[in-house]
Amino acid sequence: MKDLDYRLPQKRSITTVLPGPKSAELNERREAAVASALAPGLPGYVVDADGGVLVDADGNSFIDFASGIAVTTVGAGNAKVAEAIAEAAQHFTHTCFMVSPYEPYIAVAEKLNSLAPGDHTKKTVLLNSGAEAVENAVKIARAYTKKNGVVVFDNGYHGRTNLTLAMTAKNKPYKSQFGPFASDVYRAPMSYPLRDKLTGEQAADRAITMIEQQVGAENLACVVIEPIQGEGGFIVPAPGFLQALSRWCTTNDVVLVFDEIQAGMSRTGAWFAAEHEGICPDLITTAKGLAGGMPLSAVTGRAEIMDAPGVGGLGGTYGGNPVACAAALAAIEEMEDLGLHGRAQEIEAIIREELAEVAELEIVAEIRGRGGMIAIEFVNAYDQPNPKVTAAIAAECKAAGVLILTCGMDGNVIRLLPPLVIPEALLREGLQVLREAIQQHGER
Repeated sequence: MKDLDYRLPQKRSITTVLPGPKSAELNERREAAVASALAPGLPGYVVDADGGVLVDADGNSFIDFASGIAVTTVGAGNAKVAEAIAEAAQHFTHTCFMVSPYEPYIAVAEKLNSLAPGDHTKKTVLLNSGAEAVENAVKIARAYTKKNGVVVFDNGYHGRTNLTLAMTAKNKPYKSQFGPFASDVYRAPMSYPLRDKLTGEQAADRAITMIEQQVGAENLACVVIEPIQGEGGFIVPAPGFLQALSRWCTTNDVVLVFDEIQAGMSRTGAWFAAEHEGICPDLITTAKGLAGGMPLSAVTGRAEIMDAPGVGGLGGTYGGNPVACAAALAAIEEMEDLGLHGRAQEIEAIIREELAEVAELEIVAEIRGRGGMIAIEFVNAYDQPNPKVTAAIAAECKAAGVLILTCGMDGNVIRLLPPLVIPEALLREGLQVLREAIQQHGER
């Protein structure tokens, strides 16, 4: 994997107890000033970041296998993104596109329209967060179809607003005590090859039967699905599952929405995970990696569907902020210039190579995913989910200076989301730390 230029040394270095004294002081301030529901995972407060490293207030350097939850695809300190932000901010930081429009909003929309799968005419609306994009995709689908129902899937995660919480499967920590939630949301069974042992066609038949029996196509505005589930455990559906759903939606005049908040923008080795399946969804939502760390999201889709809401029906004060748009244009240019599709594929190959030794351990049920979006699912001796060992491995990696995240409905999945600009040597070093931790637990 080709080395790139970095501002910070690309090395792991833990020189204090964790957290160090400065981070410990900052943590005391957090506990006094910030709502307790926000509990950071890293035992250090970041003051600098670049490439594949995060540096904390005490000078400790961590290997970043989280990317701010798949956000800093081009790195958390990308020079071109920072330059674009500074240049844009010197002119104006906000006017509100709905009031006083500006060219960067149009340029981002044009770029996303050109990148999204399919040769049909497309249009885009820009927003702030992934949840806002998903919620607006539902609004657009309802306006177009004149129907209300929304189908989502087991294990799915779509956000933290009221509607997207209704669409999200996992109760704790996301939904507990926050109801009642929006209505007309229905959950269908997802293809989970490790657990259900079904082919894609069989899993699709199961889901479609549920939809037809419990919802009815005549009541259904849209089917919303992550082509690779994120928080649910990086679940890649069996081949044929998504294609069958797509055909059913087309036949029944139901809008197919791909939630690519986490999987999109080079993360899986293509602009969109939909491309791996040869599918052109009606609408695609993006966020996370879109703007190099700046808050920006989008809904992109077929022009006739996107134009269904009436004038003034879509928008928001900050949606498509000009500084965030400048960051997005720079980030997308970096994805192209640095060949991040190819780097994502190389990262997957390296991850699978470095973890090959542990893939056969009894505690490892499966290593799955695509590109720079790879997961390891852990089980016990009875092939049941093992969140205890998962948490222990994650904690040991953090203590050794490697930041990794867990996920899955059962909390038994480690997910790897390194920045796609991470140097190969650093990637391998972090994976070796993870491998050793897995081996230690696998031998117990």
